[in-house]
Amino acid sequence: MNTPRIRRLWQRAWQAWLQRQPRTDQHTLTLNNLYVWPTRSGWMLAVVLGLLLVGSINYQLNLGYALTFALAGAAAASVWTAHANLAGARLRARVPDIVFAGQAALTSVELDGNDKRPRWALTLRWLDEAEARPAWADIAGAEPVSVAMPWTPPRRGRWPLPPLLIETRYPLGIVRVWSVWRPTATVLVAPAPETHAPALPPPAPASVEGSCHGRGADADGQEVRPYRDGDAPCRILWRKAAQHPDEPSQWPVRSDSTPTAEGPLWLNESDCGHRDPEARRARLCAWVLQADTAGLRYGLRVGTATVPPDQGHVHRHRCLEVLACA
Repeated sequence: MNTPRIRRLWQRAWQAWLQRQPRTDQHTLTLNNLYVWPTRSGWMLAVVLGLLLVGSINYQLNLGYALTFALAGAAAASVWTAHANLAGARLRARVPDIVFAGQAALTSVELDGNDKRPRWALTLRWLDEAEARPAWADIAGAEPVSVAMPWTPPRRGRWPLPPLLIETRYPLGIVRVWSVWRPTATVLVAPAPETHAPALPPPAPASVEGSCHGRGADADGQEVRPYRDGDAPCRILWRKAAQHPDEPSQWPVRSDSTPTAEGPLWLNESDCGHRDPEARRARLCAWVLQADTAGLRYGLRVGTATVPPDQGHVHRHRCLEVLACA
């Protein structure tokens, strides 16, 4: 028997079956998508029941008949109970806005029983990770239960969640009732930022003298003072302040009489100094995080994509999305 070949054929058939399952926003467990299969303990119980039945027939043991059919009845009842433990439940998934390459996306799977019946010993596991640790959950009442399911995407980009397996072996562990769900939710994976990235590049010259949006340049020849609460962001010398992003007291602030002549900061792929495209994106990602932490108004140019200068959480997310998918 060619065991590796049989295993490959089985894996191919299994993957083909998975691909035929539609992706949905939520997954309701019904008769159409719940499957029942005996466990090893179930097969052993079947063998023992067969031996008990043969012995009872051979020796005409009435107590043997009673024991055999009592155990068989309990096993049959456990199959119905295990199926009812999952039937009618509903699953939803919530994913984080964005993660960085190499980090686990902490997905939250919400289990809703749809009724007040308790559901015990539920197991969830991602199917694309052979050594993924399963998560266990119980639904004690009508309130939904959230289960944290970490999943590590392979690399940067926008990735759909892998198939999720939910199963139960409650109450006796002799059968396995299971179902597979393919969520429609996707995870945005940005490049992992460079660990020791250099300082931000200098801003472009301002098109209009005295423009407030472009302020924050070199302090040479200018009157500066330490930052105080309430200072306008356009008076902070952001190139210097970026060296101490977590220490506002170290930020130099331009005095009211000091003129400015700098425009918005442009983060260009050509300024990264790396030949490797992934290394360039890692540096750009680090620069985006630095500029966002410093409150700068910045733009991004990578490949054929251009993000106009802006600032704020939405702009940061847009830049990271471009770096993830460009």
